[in-house]
Amino acid sequence: MTTTGAQAGGATARAFPPIWLRDNCPCERCRDPRNGQKLFGIGDLPADLTVRDTTVSADAVTVTFGPDGHRGAFSRAWLEAQASPSNGDGRTEAAKQLWSARDLDGRLPAADWAAYRDDPAERARVLRAVRDLGFALLHGTPTGEETVLAIARTFGFPRETNYGTLFDVRVEPNPSNLAFTGMRIAPHTDNPYRDPVPTLQLLHCLTNAAEGGDSGLLDGFTAASLLRAEDAEAFRVLTTTLVPFAWSDASTSLRADRPLIDVDPGGHIREVRFNNRSMQALRLAPAATTAFYAAYRRFAEIIARPELLLTFRLDPGDCVIFDNTRLLHARTAFAETGSRHLQGCYADLDALTSALRTLEETA
Repeated sequence: MTTTGAQAGGATARAFPPIWLRDNCPCERCRDPRNGQKLFGIGDLPADLTVRDTTVSADAVTVTFGPDGHRGAFSRAWLEAQASPSNGDGRTEAAKQLWSARDLDGRLPAADWAAYRDDPAERARVLRAVRDLGFALLHGTPTGEETVLAIARTFGFPRETNYGTLFDVRVEPNPSNLAFTGMRIAPHTDNPYRDPVPTLQLLHCLTNAAEGGDSGLLDGFTAASLLRAEDAEAFRVLTTTLVPFAWSDASTSLRADRPLIDVDPGGHIREVRFNNRSMQALRLAPAATTAFYAAYRRFAEIIARPELLLTFRLDPGDCVIFDNTRLLHARTAFAETGSRHLQGCYADLDALTSALRTLEETA
């Protein structure tokens, strides 16, 4: 049956511009059947593309293009799916479950290590929590050194940095970072001076006999959305002002300039960077500087609201996995005479979401 325009079944190809259809043509001349990758560039396509004709069957819509007569058969189901709104790669607030502390009271996303390790469905549930809520806890993991790397390898790859493949969080006599003291650490994201920033962080507890030292997590997307609702101008300033972050020692000098709140072209919150310890001097006009600091203070005041901060204690064998581009993490002060030793590492969300898709597709 040959049809034209809206007659081409529920998935009319004519709902899409000819250039879009041709760029997504699935035929073997356009895509390598072994890997699905495109075999042409945009400049290889006629500039005056048209849809000359469409032919509809039960499952497919075959399009004949002008002026060259090229033909491609599209799955109707695939075309219909393309007509629906998309959350893109799922990294923005549009695809997340935003939360405050009371939303998760008594129902932290958590799993036992053995179940996570041995049951693909349980592992998928944990990874889905990291993707959607920004974090998950594993209980009962081995308490040996470098276990955190083995946990990261269950869904991806530890990211090696100038700190190595892992880092120790414990009191040190000459600390290069406040994290290596018993001081309270306010909510922050890690390594904002890197580009790309580590998108995941894991913290694994080996020992914790210290008084204090409780952990905290705060949904930065929730805080940013509150700022947008309460002070739109402050939100605008923090999404459009590049802030220099830097860190250096004798062998390393890192710097990245990014806004505190990053949004996608549609205005959806995509990343939060918040770390006063590594923020450097801004070089802006006086009025812009004043506006930035007013907005920065408003955001900090929201982040300081107690109802946003989820607190819990990591016991030996616990490991928390969290989205470092979304969640801020914190720690209460603890007595340095007590033993507290965590090991951490960085990894990335793309590997975690890839592992989750694979688990869901094979379930």
